[in-house]
Amino acid sequence: MTEQQQEQRHTRLRARRRVSGSYWVETAPGPPPRPPLAQDLDVDVAVIGAGIAGLCTAWELTRAGLGVAVLEARRVAEGVTGHTTAKLTALHTLIYDTLRRTRDTEAARLYARSQSEAIERAEELVDELEIDCDWERRSAYTYVRDPGRVDEVRAEAEAAREAGLPAKFLTEIPLPFPVAGAVRVADQAQFHPRRFLLALTADLVERGGQLYEHTLVDGLTEGEPSRVTTQSGATVRARHVVVATHYPVFDRALLFTRLAPRRELVVAGPVDAGLDPDGMYITPEENTRSVRTAPYGEDGRRLLIVTGEHFTPGTGDTPDRFDRLSAWAREHFPGVDLTLSWATQDIDPTDTVPMVGLLHPGARNTYVATGFGGWGMSGGIMAGRLLTALITGRDCPWQELYDPRRLRTAVRQAPALLKAQAEVARHFVGDRLRPAPPVESIAPGDGAVIRSGTDRLAVHRDDEGALHVLSARCPHLGCLVAFNAAERTWECPCHGSRFSTDGGLLQGPATRPLPRREL
Repeated sequence: MTEQQQEQRHTRLRARRRVSGSYWVETAPGPPPRPPLAQDLDVDVAVIGAGIAGLCTAWELTRAGLGVAVLEARRVAEGVTGHTTAKLTALHTLIYDTLRRTRDTEAARLYARSQSEAIERAEELVDELEIDCDWERRSAYTYVRDPGRVDEVRAEAEAAREAGLPAKFLTEIPLPFPVAGAVRVADQAQFHPRRFLLALTADLVERGGQLYEHTLVDGLTEGEPSRVTTQSGATVRARHVVVATHYPVFDRALLFTRLAPRRELVVAGPVDAGLDPDGMYITPEENTRSVRTAPYGEDGRRLLIVTGEHFTPGTGDTPDRFDRLSAWAREHFPGVDLTLSWATQDIDPTDTVPMVGLLHPGARNTYVATGFGGWGMSGGIMAGRLLTALITGRDCPWQELYDPRRLRTAVRQAPALLKAQAEVARHFVGDRLRPAPPVESIAPGDGAVIRSGTDRLAVHRDDEGALHVLSARCPHLGCLVAFNAAERTWECPCHGSRFSTDGGLLQGPATRPLPRREL
């Protein structure tokens, strides 16, 4: 980066406000923190992770009569689930044509059925538990503006219909700009995810389930029972263990070779009800653009939520990406006051379908739920039902579709797997060869990886000018982290671990913080 580019970056950083925080977390703060696990525990099932997949699994198992303990490293539904756009739909961009080509039409039908039943299950819970979570039924659309891509959308509409969805191909949709083609699936849903999960958590505890927050798991010994150890020293002995940490913190089957982390940005702000496009929209174009609204305030206004600019964690200029996404939102929805901004993280499987089931080929009572590819709301609810069926000995029609031990499809889509691993190797080697800036060049609010002898240090200068120095090596597998200037976090581009500027662990698969260092 030239001196001029560096100064331009620093000017943007000084002018731009910090990321505000997720609307879902800010509008549903929830109860006081639950205590961490302080003593050894014996249960039927230990669930690691309290996002939508972990909580739905725990709730379903508790309802089935099993004794369940949920272990969460931070707070319930404040991680990935607390930063989603919260769309509940079976239309996942362009997945059905991909499934019928790479697998078969039966796989596409099972996928559509499992995701659709997850939406129905969510509505059942909203009604049964009387959850106030802004539940709304809306149509979902996948659209393109490039006439050269219309055939992709037309094929998706045909494949989705074959899979059993009420899909239609359209050339006009309610967005305030023209499109070349779109597929619509009606009667999908959207909601406030954190309110939904806080209600589910309260019912889980009332039914006898146990929940421990600020409990970081650091070890798993499989057996009968299995043993889950925590950094506090407490151990949970369980007949079954479910790893639902978004990216698996325990990887006995090298799943990390088949998963790729992806970060996406979100901007949001209130609009008049007349500007509501009345639906949920996504396009694979323009580095992804996703649009939907949510109820906002008492005056009938709506909260416009725009997502996009996906990138690998730890790469690219995040403030610039926020600026591009904000400009797109203002161009297409004139008058919107973008008062909120946050980011979310997704994990993409190299062979399209999430991995939900036994953790590895030799596993007997350890399970995983991961790789939801940006569709974790319906996927997490589906995972809860599938894992409960497996643990309680019931058959599930789509257990083979989502089985993490599958190899045939992984081999068939080997180019995607090899591309993902080539990207990891590029960062592991290339980031160490990149020239390091002098520490004096780091402006207040910014950060950089510098060289100190043979070591690499992650250095952040706070707004008062004080330096915070950490090891730049991710504790997971040793890749070098990079600084996200918009969110002021250190991120690993290999597998997506994230850390605060003081080294605290924000997101796995790492299970330890970045160690402090001295200049």
